[in-house]
Amino acid sequence: MSRVVVVGGGVAGLTAATLSASAGHAVTLLEANSTLGGKSRRIEVAGQVMDTGPSLFTFPAVWQELLRRLDNSSQDSPLEAEEIASLNLERLPEVGRYYFRGEVCSLPVPPGHPWHSAWERFAALHGPIGPDVTRLLTTAPMARDAYPSLARMGKLYGNRLSTRSYLDSLTWLPDGLREVIAIHTLNAGVGPSRTPALYASMPAVMAQDGVWVPRGGVHELVRALERLARAAGVDIRTDEPVIGLKRGRVTTAQKVYRADAVVSGLDADRLEGLLGGRTPRPPRKLSCSAVAVYAALKRPFPADTSRHSVVLPEDPAALYASLEAQREPEQTMAFLNYYPAADSDTNTADTLAVLLTAPSNGRRYSLDDPFVDRELRRVWDAAGLPGSFDTAVEESTILDPKYFSRSGASGGALYGAIRPLVMSGPLHRPARHSLKRPWLWRVGASVHPGGGLPAVMGGAMMTMDGLLRALGPGPGGRA
Repeated sequence: MSRVVVVGGGVAGLTAATLSASAGHAVTLLEANSTLGGKSRRIEVAGQVMDTGPSLFTFPAVWQELLRRLDNSSQDSPLEAEEIASLNLERLPEVGRYYFRGEVCSLPVPPGHPWHSAWERFAALHGPIGPDVTRLLTTAPMARDAYPSLARMGKLYGNRLSTRSYLDSLTWLPDGLREVIAIHTLNAGVGPSRTPALYASMPAVMAQDGVWVPRGGVHELVRALERLARAAGVDIRTDEPVIGLKRGRVTTAQKVYRADAVVSGLDADRLEGLLGGRTPRPPRKLSCSAVAVYAALKRPFPADTSRHSVVLPEDPAALYASLEAQREPEQTMAFLNYYPAADSDTNTADTLAVLLTAPSNGRRYSLDDPFVDRELRRVWDAAGLPGSFDTAVEESTILDPKYFSRSGASGGALYGAIRPLVMSGPLHRPARHSLKRPWLWRVGASVHPGGGLPAVMGGAMMTMDGLLRALGPGPGGRA
């Protein structure tokens, strides 16, 4: 039996710990905070519970694949993962409602909208590749099982390697719809010229396969992963920050843990500090950060308010350029997530999250900051929300780049450094920290960016495939 220590109790760390323990190894998970979840946390605003971090659950087949792997682990008794997890996923009626240059549309684009016929043509091309995307999210790109999916995508995109170049080649797409599709690349923290063409397909795949939210909120995924980890035998220790990493040893303020392998769910900068080397210079190019405003509302919004909306800037290209230069844009992209109390098992008032895409400048923001004030007003007007932010909101709180930088990400970058196009998305899945440290393996959003929760869980699955092969089988498990 090998000893595995997982550093960081986010979604990736919990996934890695559960897979390692279910394979028969002795696993300890160390989390610096008092609660698990990483960027996916649960906060309270005016007595109402709200989830931070990812707000949607896509590619549920990745979740099912994780449960399948846990149930197929060779133990004396099956884990019965689905029963333990008991994650109740509810499909939303649409991907979202989009506001761009005075145009309003939902995805899928409904009949009667000027973009409907073009959307139907686009969706027919891209909607069916969901199983291929799932395969790439859970299978190393050079693995034989990935070849058919890669071949089909090569045929679809041809020599147009980036999202931008591919979408621009579709001359029959209306300009507005093209920008609505392209803006989704900011889910990877970068503009469409920085992501593989695969990202162009995501809106159509999500429209066909659905976007989902666990009953009770996205943080329920963290709670489900915690139940699975404990059932697999993971020793979970919160309030125990790691202060040093060396081969064979993980040091906290309370104890030194022996380890045959270490799995880090930390962002790269924080990890480097724990390894004791010289702190590296911050990367020149960083993925975006966010200013996230969470609010409890005084009264409900109209019944037809979309649960998930996106307000685009008038000039998306200017936004992408500003973010890459790490300066505040004149206008940004904003997500609006509306949560009626009727959909909650605990809340008594409706709540709202306004997520403003921001540069990774490490700054602290308040509601009075000109950027925040300006964008809240613009977003409120564009989405046609009743009253104003000030008159509609009972109480609010803000998470900003300064907050996100506490986890070790330079400037609060949500996905770490920007990678070259050929090393981004599902094309790049580094498992080990470096060849000089074969005992150290990496997981998390900065390692497997762009794709939200499925990419983080799928990336952890791929990393654990390599780790478990290296360790060999544990008692009662199969590596």
